[in-house]
Amino acid sequence: MKRMVPDPSLIHAIEAAAQADPSNVALQIHLAQLLVAAERNLDALKVLEDVLRATPDNIEALGLAATTADALGDPRAEGWSHLYRSLGGDQTPAPNAGAAAPSAREVTPEGASDDRVAADDGGDSNTDTDWDGLLRDVLRDAGQHAPVTLADVGGLREVKERLQQSFLAPLNNPELRRAYGARLRGGLLLWGPPGCGKTFLARAIAGEMGAEFLSVGLHQVLDMWLGNSEKQLHEIFEFARRNTPCVLFFDEVDAIGHSRMSLSRGAMRNVVAQLLSELDGVEESNEGIFVIGATNQPWDVDPALRRPGRFDRTMLVLPPDTEARAAILAYHLRGRPTTDLNFELLARASEGMSGADLQLVCEEATESALAAAIRTATMQPITTQQVTDAIRTTKPSTTAWFDSARNHVRYANDGGDYDELATYLKQRRSR
Repeated sequence: MKRMVPDPSLIHAIEAAAQADPSNVALQIHLAQLLVAAERNLDALKVLEDVLRATPDNIEALGLAATTADALGDPRAEGWSHLYRSLGGDQTPAPNAGAAAPSAREVTPEGASDDRVAADDGGDSNTDTDWDGLLRDVLRDAGQHAPVTLADVGGLREVKERLQQSFLAPLNNPELRRAYGARLRGGLLLWGPPGCGKTFLARAIAGEMGAEFLSVGLHQVLDMWLGNSEKQLHEIFEFARRNTPCVLFFDEVDAIGHSRMSLSRGAMRNVVAQLLSELDGVEESNEGIFVIGATNQPWDVDPALRRPGRFDRTMLVLPPDTEARAAILAYHLRGRPTTDLNFELLARASEGMSGADLQLVCEEATESALAAAIRTATMQPITTQQVTDAIRTTKPSTTAWFDSARNHVRYANDGGDYDELATYLKQRRSR
């Protein structure tokens, strides 16, 4: 039987997403599985090495690393295999056993898929509930985070005002909405530099709505087998339709909805087409579903996804302003031993930094104070100088993004999609 090899465009999309989110262990393992299936064992092993440095007891990564290293003749295979078995692995999987990430159906308990087929044929309707419970465990993000609202979002005053006016106010006024014939559905594309709070903002929107927040990762959609990605995407939307109102959040949406003009004929074009179909709700109603996408690369998103009825609202999420930077620094330093920190001074010194950059600054300042405490064997509070030093040694992660975005504003803004960013860049140059 001829061996199935993953579509190269799928591997390329997963590689880009994995590089953008190196802390996502599930995504890194999925990439390694695809690379093994494509007979790129050396590349797969490099990915698995990074995973095992961060999570040395990850049994799935250990099993795949052992078989991949064994295929390459790498002497580390025996050690990884031993650790895999000591952690509960009954046997080392065959080199290609982990090639395909489990689809939504494959993560069900034994017999669940058969039960679901029986229900579709008029069987016990309780199996739909079981199926929804399994999908909820996969998609639900709220269980790992305390509920948040827009009041918890530092700064972004203009963004929050626009959200209230165009997105949340119609929801909170159902009688007026019905009088004007407005539908309870929508799509919002959040875009901007990395680390500026797009995911947190999406979660806050769900909190304002009192709706369930369902976060969809690339590894929950993209699959190496032809047709599985489209099927899993459809299952996710079907689940959302049964659990309205809800916010369905796609992070790095450009990886799933990449512009078809830059894709060769292949599986990824079909995934984009399926996403368009689901957003349109051609066969099912999307009433009560609010789809939010986030991307750092809006110019890579297929133009069809931004047409009315899909991601018809777009919102630029920029780095925090001075007031917001002070609030973010205070938030990340709360509960830690500090002196009277001059947050106004620190906020001015951290111009151009994202929320993620500021979190890193706080961690580095904390490490400096902790090191001093260990040396002196006495409690040493975090000082303004230590935070200032951390700011000085931390390069804003937004710089490279703005350098790239400037070219798109200059040469690819015929439709006015990037006018707001162009205005910001002019203001930034004048400072």
